[in-house]
Order: sequence, then C-alpha cells, then structure tokens
Amino acid sequence: MGNRRFVIYGAGAVGGGLGALLTRAGHEVVLIARGPHLDALRSDGLRLITPVGADTIPVAAVASPNELSISADDVVFLTVKSNDTEQALRDLEAAADPGVPVVCAQNGVANERAALRRFPNVYGMWTMFPVVHLRPGVVQPRCWPTPAVLDIGRYPGGVDENAKTIAAAIESTGCRSTPRPDIMRWKYAKLLKNLVNAVDAIAEPGPTAMEIIAELKAEGQRVLAAAGIEFTGAEEEDRRLGDSLRQTAPVEGAGISGSSSWQSVARGTGRIESDYLNGEIVLLGRLHGTPAPVNEFARRIANEFVRAGRPPSSLSDNDLRAAFDSAPGIRASTASHLRS
Repeated sequence: MGNRRFVIYGAGAVGGGLGALLTRAGHEVVLIARGPHLDALRSDGLRLITPVGADTIPVAAVASPNELSISADDVVFLTVKSNDTEQALRDLEAAADPGVPVVCAQNGVANERAALRRFPNVYGMWTMFPVVHLRPGVVQPRCWPTPAVLDIGRYPGGVDENAKTIAAAIESTGCRSTPRPDIMRWKYAKLLKNLVNAVDAIAEPGPTAMEIIAELKAEGQRVLAAAGIEFTGAEEEDRRLGDSLRQTAPVEGAGISGSSSWQSVARGTGRIESDYLNGEIVLLGRLHGTPAPVNEFARRIANEFVRAGRPPSSLSDNDLRAAFDSAPGIRASTASHLRS
C-alpha cells in the first residue's frame, strides 16, 4: 500500500484531517479543495492543530479531479458533504479509471449507493473523527493520541484486499481501522447519531432542543426497525471505541459539539446536510408506512435557517418550541408522547 496514492476529494474537516495524517505518515496524498481553503493549502500548507501541538504539513492540492490522472492503483476518499456527492461523482467519473476504489468516508448512507452506479469498487467507512475546520488551511482534531476510528468495508458487504490495505494505511497514521464485512450496520448507527446535527446547528442549547433530539433518535430507530434495517447498538459501539475518543478537547469558536452541520453553518456555506440525514429517515418512513414528523421538522427548519443566512445556534428555545408545536403532524403524533 505504501506506493498507492490517496486522493482526498473534499479537504474539509474529515478530509483535511485524514489527508494531513496520511501525509505525515509518509503516504502520497493529493487533496481536492476549493475557494480560500484551496488557496491556503497551496500557499501555506495545511495547519494541523492537535490537543498536543501544531504542525504545518506541505500538501499537494488541486481544484478538480480533472487536474489528476487517477488510476486503478490510486484510492479515492470521498469526503464531501452528501449534498455534493452527485456532482463529485460525475467529475470523478470523467477523470478516473473506473476500477479505482472509492471510499465513502461521509455521514449518511446514500453515498455508497450513488457511487456504485458509476464505480464497481465502493467502500463504506464508519467515520468517528471529532475534527473541526472553521478557517481556510486549518484543521483541528479534537482527540489525541488516537484522532479517529475509521472502520471500512466493501459495499454492500464483505471485505477484500483493498479494504485490508486501506485499513493498514489508516492504522499507520495513529488512527484505528478494522475491515468489517457488515460496515453498513455501523453506518446506520452513525446515521442515528447524526440526526441531532440539524438541531445542534441551528438552535441554542435548551430544554426544547434536548426534547427534540431525544425524539429524533427514537423516531429514527422506529423507522429503521420498520424498514428491517439492522444497526449496531450502543454496547457494541462502546466495545469498539473503548477509551479512544472519550475525551475531546474544546476548539475555540466551535460551539458545544461542533458537529459537521454546525461547522457548515459557521463557515457560511449556505448549505446543510439535513436532507441526507434526517431526510433519509423521512424517506424510509414514507417507503415503509412509518411517519417521521420530527425528522421532517428538523430537515425543513434546518434548510430554512440556512437559506436565511442565520448564524449557528441562534434560534432561541422559545422560537424553536413555537415552530415545533405548530409543525405538521407533530401535535397529533408526538407532542403528547414527548411531554408524558
């Protein structure tokens, strides 16, 4: 694996952090980035700030895959937000050998299926990587000495030599990675965790936010059960993580949780990933006759919030309560349950 090149498509928090760690471990890496972040990478390198210090890492960076000759011997980590996956895959298909391994190191569960339409060698990655990217050219992992747990498996299932060698390369960075034949069980569990991102991104901490967060997860579990989709439980995840990510160092300006959605709003991207997180539960609920009004509420209000250009965590508890109680389907199917 040492002579294989890693192309990181989307050099934000996860992509930038992983690219920096792989580069520092001696692997050949190219980052695909855009805007001021790309300019900073090209001029100054990537600033990696960990809980124990800071390092500036020279990196190769381009604006598009068409600036590269991507062969089947390379590995592409898809680390863009799910909103950008379709365009990224179209651009990648035009520039890459069809046999290149594509690793979806992303939140949500729709990216792997989209990638499999165009590439035969697709891998899912359970991405547990507390990392912040708020400024161009800077990424800040919040855990050390193990920055991340990044298990990998072939999509839709199985383990092959690519999965094993990619996992070995990740292990060489100080992260943990295990090849798993059932990787989507782990990714559906991560989806349930990410259902809170919309509320984290828009609302101030308070009793209404906590109430909604609890119901988002419970509703998500009901929908996955109705759809017959398996997901890992808390005990299994705890055994896997151990003490690796228990202590997360705060990052100035990153809010309480610093979720990926919160960071998108903080950077003023004008977009949020809720359609592929809460929206996935809404879609599955509609397909399997299990309404998901709380996740639909979170999806819609997060999109409205971002379209209005509001700063993160600026929706008051009172305003959140009023919006929630008046949302379609909430009063009849969930309000009495939430307050019981």
